[in-house]
Amino acid sequence: MTPGAPNKKGGGGLWRSTLVVSAMTMLSRIAGLVRDMVYLNLFGADRFMDAFLVAFKIPNFLRRLFAEGAFAQAFVPVLTEVKTQKGDGAVKELVDKVAGTLSIVLGGITVLAMVASPLIILLFAPGFRGDEVKFDLAADMLRITFPYLLLISLTAFAGGILNSYGRFGSAAFTPVLMNLVMIGFAVWVSPLMAQPVMALAWGVLLSGFVQLAFQVPYLKEIRMLPSFKPGFKDPDVKRILTLMVPAMFGVSVSQINLLLDTILASFLVTGSVSWLYTAERLTELPLGLIGIAVATVILPSLSAKHAQKSDAEFRAMLDWALRVIVLVGLPSSIAMGILSGPLIAALFHHGKFTAHDVAMSSAALQALSGGILAFMLIKVFAPGYFSRQDTRTPVKIGIIAMVANMVFNLILVLGFDMAHVGLSLASTLSAFLNAGLLYWGLHKKGVYRIEKHWTPVLLRYLLANAVMAAVLLAITPALGWWTAAGHGNWIKVAYILGICAAGALAYFAALFAVGFRLREIRHH
Repeated sequence: MTPGAPNKKGGGGLWRSTLVVSAMTMLSRIAGLVRDMVYLNLFGADRFMDAFLVAFKIPNFLRRLFAEGAFAQAFVPVLTEVKTQKGDGAVKELVDKVAGTLSIVLGGITVLAMVASPLIILLFAPGFRGDEVKFDLAADMLRITFPYLLLISLTAFAGGILNSYGRFGSAAFTPVLMNLVMIGFAVWVSPLMAQPVMALAWGVLLSGFVQLAFQVPYLKEIRMLPSFKPGFKDPDVKRILTLMVPAMFGVSVSQINLLLDTILASFLVTGSVSWLYTAERLTELPLGLIGIAVATVILPSLSAKHAQKSDAEFRAMLDWALRVIVLVGLPSSIAMGILSGPLIAALFHHGKFTAHDVAMSSAALQALSGGILAFMLIKVFAPGYFSRQDTRTPVKIGIIAMVANMVFNLILVLGFDMAHVGLSLASTLSAFLNAGLLYWGLHKKGVYRIEKHWTPVLLRYLLANAVMAAVLLAITPALGWWTAAGHGNWIKVAYILGICAAGALAYFAALFAVGFRLREIRHH
């Protein structure tokens, strides 16, 4: 076994679980792309779409902060520890109390937010104040979309329980349902409304109910359907709440930075919010495919290894995760940068989404594409802290990265007049800073270190990526071809898929030619 490589006992299961989550997440991301194609075709990148995107981004950001970020990273390690040391009965008691406590806290926040929606819009999109129609519309839609936070947080809570019991598929599939509901509302409900874009807000709310209901049978199957009991005084609930507060910044700093970008973009020309959103959505495709999938799978396993004091296996699992991330994240970053214009043109250049919108969005995507690898690395290194119930260190690092992001924003947007592209580039730079500091912290504490066996691995990856980049540059037409009127949308989609397939083939052919073998990532 190579140093730092996983043992065969656990790695196969991790790899299978990662593939399940990855496949479900890929379905979700594809459905999300179709949803965005429908949105931009029907509404374009105008003031109404900007208003909806802010009204959707606020609860969606808080979902990532509470549900995927702080809550998941605090809840799963404690639940895994209780399961390992006390058994299923104690787990059920914990689940009941966490469900009750979470509902009370988020229910209260939801009511306050619905009442104070204009103030929240003023806080998160202050630039809208100069456009009364856009501001009022965003505030009205926020009242509809904000309860989604409570519903989706309970859905993530259910997913955390299922993941801890090795049931990854159902939790990973639920976002597909959200996208299908929202597509349905955009296509069939929006034409029936006086203000069509309001239908999108109602679609967000209904999708929350649908996703939560979908998890109920799976919780019943493992006898973990919660009875909602307040548990503020329970020691384990207190521990989860204590871990949550710093964890909000630790794993979600990238999302905080993207939200800060939205605040600044609200002051820029109309369309800037939509251009940034389009770029972010495309970067989420590879991030969701592997980055989130690996992070989802390794957190319960790392937590169990820590509870069992299996330090060698803990390090081996992180090493395996890092191999998978670099294998996919590096070519994703390079390919997304090269194909940014063609991808956006093929997917979104129809209806009200103009050639100018394509150019503006693709410039943002080029700047953001470099950060794909960094965002993935954060998803791997952060669980190295959270699984050990250390939430303070990622918070300190997150605050440093967030401050750096704002400094980069001011330098690039004001100093270099890069507008929305500067916001994207700042996110990329701060993400690399965040990932680097997270690794350095693990290195200093002796939790995980990149050792000599990584030298040939990285050389193989770099060579294969150089071959892939050369192939993509050689076979991809210039942006003018993609925005020309004579080419049908489906022809462009088929062409870009063919280019992506050729790039992937070149990458893996070069990788295998220089000695890479699947066993390097198949087992821990």
